[in-house]
Amino acid sequence: MTNVDVSGPAGPPGPSGPAGPASPAWLARLKDFAVPDAKKATVQLIDTLVPYFSTIILMYLTIRWGAPIWVTLALSLPAGCFMVRAFILFHDCCHGSFLKSRRAMDVIGSLLGVLTFTPYAEWRHSHGIHHSTVGNLDRRGVGDVWTMTVEEYRANPPFRRFLYRAYRHPVILFGFGPFFLFLLINRFPGKSAKKAQKRSVVLTDIAILAIAALWSLAIGIRAYLLIQMPTLFFAALVGIWLFYVQHQFDPTYWARSEDWQSLEASMTGSSFYKLPKFMQWISGNIGLHHIHHLMPRIPNYRLQACIDAIPELRLPNPLTFGRSLASVSLNLWDEAGRRLVNFRELHFRRSVPAHSR
Repeated sequence: MTNVDVSGPAGPPGPSGPAGPASPAWLARLKDFAVPDAKKATVQLIDTLVPYFSTIILMYLTIRWGAPIWVTLALSLPAGCFMVRAFILFHDCCHGSFLKSRRAMDVIGSLLGVLTFTPYAEWRHSHGIHHSTVGNLDRRGVGDVWTMTVEEYRANPPFRRFLYRAYRHPVILFGFGPFFLFLLINRFPGKSAKKAQKRSVVLTDIAILAIAALWSLAIGIRAYLLIQMPTLFFAALVGIWLFYVQHQFDPTYWARSEDWQSLEASMTGSSFYKLPKFMQWISGNIGLHHIHHLMPRIPNYRLQACIDAIPELRLPNPLTFGRSLASVSLNLWDEAGRRLVNFRELHFRRSVPAHSR
């Protein structure tokens, strides 16, 4: 994905920062798709929330009827998928792309934030920082996956390296970590959170607690936990995997501030992830992530039409699900080689004399 032709007549600057001396002419055409459609948005709310709550009710019925517990747990998989889709709609509201009305998006986004255990204003702020800094080595740390360079890893003390290796372990990164993030970490505002963001966290927490209490009173705390916890666990796993693989793949893009360009960061540092049709639908076309970073105001329901209309967006060698699994072993950014490497490769370099490499 590094051999991207971004040449062409000068166009508008990149949507998230300077795109270099000249932008390709096709970049301006993205604006044609940054148009919300209330009908499409309404259909998405219906085809997401109706099956989600229907599956939740079915999970409760399996408990009430005394079905084996594995039946209830199995139903958490489709429930989790629809929770992921609800998060995509929440994500569009954060970008102001889902509807024309900002007020309507704030209301819908806040409600979906309660459903997905994510405070709306707080996440909107941190995710906005992610969009303006993606691929910038000098501006890491907000709304992204913790990524060290090879030099930073070597310079850190043993305990810090241990923490980093633990964080990047698949069991933590794609298992307990996402669940911990949505269930507990999201319950607290960030250190630099402003009043509106703190209020969003508090109101979301109160709403989650109130719903948990009401459901527990109505169906019992055991039933509530058997429904909510596995659903949240599976949704968090899928959601964090999608977020991770959108920027942590080979080859990808990182650069220091003086060399960083938003167009390059979007086109070569954000994935063109080709998923099976069902997963593309569930994930709201988020695999077309290079387009999303080029123009965040394009709603998820217009991303496919956008790539169909602009051939330059159909990058060569897209990331497939099979190839994306290899990204799990990528742990560190090698500035000299301009690529992600794994811990084993780092140790191999240490053990092999320079003259024999």
